[in-house]
Amino acid sequence: MSTRYPFTAVVGMDDLRLALLLNAVSPAVGGVLVRGEKGTAKSTAVRALADLLPEVPVVAGCRFSCDPASPDPGCPDGPHEVAPASARPARMVELPVGASEDRLVGALDIEKALADGVKAFEPGLLADAHRGILYVDEVNLLHDHLIDLLLDAAAMGSSYVEREGVSVRHAARFLLVGTMNPEEGELRPQLLDRFGLTVEVAASREPGQRVEVVRRRLAFDDDPAAFAARWAGEESALRERIAAARALLPQVTLGDAALLQIAATCAAFEVDGMRADIVMARTATALAAWAGRTDVTSDDVRQAALLALPHRRRRNPFDAPGLDEEKLDETLEQFKGEDEGRGEGDEDPDPGPEGPGGPGGGGGVPPQGEGPDSAPEGGGGNDGQSDGGNDGAEQAPAPAPRPDGAGAGERAAVKAAEPFRTKMLSVPGLGEGAAGRRSRARTEHGRTTGAVRPRGALTKLHLTATVRAAAPHQKARGRSGPGLVVRRDDLRQATREGREGNLVLFAVDASGSMAARQRMSAVKGAVLSLLLDAYQRRDKVGLVTFRGRDAEVALPPTSSVDAAAARLELLPTGGRTPLSAGLLKAHDVLRVERLRDPSRRPLLVVVTDGRATGGGSDPVALAARAARLHAADGTAAVVVDCETGPVRLGLAGDLARELGGSAVTLDELRADSIAGLVRNVQAGQSTRRAA
Repeated sequence: MSTRYPFTAVVGMDDLRLALLLNAVSPAVGGVLVRGEKGTAKSTAVRALADLLPEVPVVAGCRFSCDPASPDPGCPDGPHEVAPASARPARMVELPVGASEDRLVGALDIEKALADGVKAFEPGLLADAHRGILYVDEVNLLHDHLIDLLLDAAAMGSSYVEREGVSVRHAARFLLVGTMNPEEGELRPQLLDRFGLTVEVAASREPGQRVEVVRRRLAFDDDPAAFAARWAGEESALRERIAAARALLPQVTLGDAALLQIAATCAAFEVDGMRADIVMARTATALAAWAGRTDVTSDDVRQAALLALPHRRRRNPFDAPGLDEEKLDETLEQFKGEDEGRGEGDEDPDPGPEGPGGPGGGGGVPPQGEGPDSAPEGGGGNDGQSDGGNDGAEQAPAPAPRPDGAGAGERAAVKAAEPFRTKMLSVPGLGEGAAGRRSRARTEHGRTTGAVRPRGALTKLHLTATVRAAAPHQKARGRSGPGLVVRRDDLRQATREGREGNLVLFAVDASGSMAARQRMSAVKGAVLSLLLDAYQRRDKVGLVTFRGRDAEVALPPTSSVDAAAARLELLPTGGRTPLSAGLLKAHDVLRVERLRDPSRRPLLVVVTDGRATGGGSDPVALAARAARLHAADGTAAVVVDCETGPVRLGLAGDLARELGGSAVTLDELRADSIAGLVRNVQAGQSTRRAA
């Protein structure tokens, strides 16, 4: 087993370490979501936590880790009436982003079913994680079908498997810890709410702290065992403190005054449901136990709010998570109990590093200065490996205003109008892209539509079709026992149909003809609405803008729709309309993306009034030629017509015809008539193919 980086050797990251330790003290807190930029020791700190947890008593031989003191009466390996007990280290089970559904929840043991003719259940990762930690790196990239299964297990504390003739229920109570880079997209609100606490992490900007991070990491890489030995004393002390806090936890009293503050805080910040109140209460209780107290104080409630509420304040993917601390302090002061602090053990919390800490949250962590390689508090760590990222999301925001040389002044960016709900735009045909919620596709997960002979390696066995194919040959193959004699030719691959996520590329006209403030505000509002729809349907998005003399890629294709919204917000307008340049730039982006991800089909959304006033002696003809390049590639396209006024030239409609797509006005984008747009897109594609 490889040596893990010691938890106490992580430099700074006070909020992250405190949130993880509180969950170690009280697993009922509900887990931690760690948000932050890549390379900030998120994964390192989470993996190091497992070494601090106490051993778990289990029933010997039980694959589902039943507790000998109270075994699960419905355990598939039970019943455990008089079961021998053993102890094992707490497990940290990692759920890969690309894991299959069978691997997560378990499935029929195909080998035993075919060879011995018996039904046997093979446990999955949820069973392995019971009474331990389930860790998901890049949790925001997890497929929807796996998220649904996680939601069910986290809500019920058990996993139900009903598939391929197997009906199994087993306990699945685990500490859910996820890490994510927000630049790569946000989490679904339902899963976001399942995490008890959330913390934001960032690398320190202090040179001294960064030097200490590098020094410790290099020392660990050179000799992991020796480095871990140097921190063994601090690790042991922290392990003992966790055990002491766990023992004290049942004695902690949550008084009426503290409970009133919790309820008032959740009401003041308008969080949905009651889960926030419960999580705050459990967190405040764990904070008191961690500080060695038996009563919950206002400082505990404040710290609990800072950890439990920020991610529950988001109303849409464009909202930044966070909490107004001034409003929080006012609410706590308003509902502060008169007799707080009078009871035994209610002294003020230790202001030093051993206490629960103030609003910065790093109080309950052993001081860094006492370790072998001391460093200042508050810094960031680096685990020496990338936490993922997206090239597009790393690019700078929209460029500063520049002269376009076209004789028209540039106007500052205007605020977008309020987003609205749109109907679905889809790509025609049947794709084979990444799982999502937009267009029909053959997927690894979805409803089973049939069975075929596997062309390569078998990935999804269609059991019924396989048995049917093998059954007529059993006598000829000399079958004598209960097992089925199956050959390679009998195996059948299940074909499934679901929905895929697409690449939605926006080409937005930011020229002077779009510069009227009301008009550009409406255009931005429409694009934001489509971005919100793309977020809900798990699409990748990209943004190309054109104005003045040229076009630019404001955001290369990424899963982060809030990054696209940020670029759109900073978009200035002015200059001529190089429509052909915008279409050619979009064509280049799509060409590269087809090479990177050939299975993800694109949908081009051109937002323009159709005018072309830049890009050569005949800009209209050049734009038409550029549009026909997209049509030749079979790219599904929609033109959002931004032309206004009593006299309309209909240029956007002409562009849509050249693209082989459809045109819709801003008003129609809001109305139910957009439902007909999908049919028009499909009809345009069919007409082009027939031609």
